[in-house]
Amino acid sequence: MKSPVQQTLPDIHRKPRLAVFKFASCDGCQLSLLDCEDELLAVAGAVDIVHFLEATSRIEPGPYDIALVEGSITTPHDAERIQEVRRQSRFLMTIGACATAGGIQALKNWADHEDFLRCVYARPEFISTLETSTAIADHVAVDFELRGCPINRHQLIEVLMSLISGHKPRTATHSVCLDCKRRGTVCVEVAQGIPCIGPVTQAGCGAICPAYDRGCYGCFGPAAQPNCDSLTSQYLGTGSTRETLVPLLHNFNADAPAFRDAGNRLQQSDTPSSTGGRS
Repeated sequence: MKSPVQQTLPDIHRKPRLAVFKFASCDGCQLSLLDCEDELLAVAGAVDIVHFLEATSRIEPGPYDIALVEGSITTPHDAERIQEVRRQSRFLMTIGACATAGGIQALKNWADHEDFLRCVYARPEFISTLETSTAIADHVAVDFELRGCPINRHQLIEVLMSLISGHKPRTATHSVCLDCKRRGTVCVEVAQGIPCIGPVTQAGCGAICPAYDRGCYGCFGPAAQPNCDSLTSQYLGTGSTRETLVPLLHNFNADAPAFRDAGNRLQQSDTPSSTGGRS
């Protein structure tokens, strides 16, 4: 079976053209690709990298067979630019929490936009920015999402090679809890009473934080069918506060619907008059 990329290639004998684009982000997910070292050689041999400003000044115009997009949409210019990237890309994959869920910068979605501009910039009238930070999928059709803050470089290589070889790309959708059990990590919530959102967070990091006696921070976004309300109700019943739980949900994947809505409900139950940010 051909992959979506192979099905659209006009010449199956040439290498797929790969482009990497950056929007509002820290560049960490692009660096994850560069950190692949030996594996990167295999990718470079299988594709023609024609646009990747983090690695090279070489730029070629589209169309592109595969586009990797890092970062969220935070400016009017980027809202227009992503439309052009989509038009030029046969297969568009978002990489990282910024691109898939607004990123840490989506915390401004719950704040006063004008206040931020006045506090940060000496001449805010020169700044052109949107009031919110949103995922790429809020603006254009996305063919595949790769979660994480940053992404798991092994997952990225696996997905790219799957696309190139004609297999449907897959990533784990189970929760972090399963990875804790696999590595023999004692549950930090059960043993120490530390609030942990691992039960509702998608695996991908190898359950690093619980292995070091820290609760999961939700870096890979919501797992499949997360029951965030049930989890937070359990934590509230055992002594955790809303002030502790809301930052866990409104964090790296702040604008992921499951985390965003659960955090909003917690805020609203604490202060009924609050709007709780974007609905």
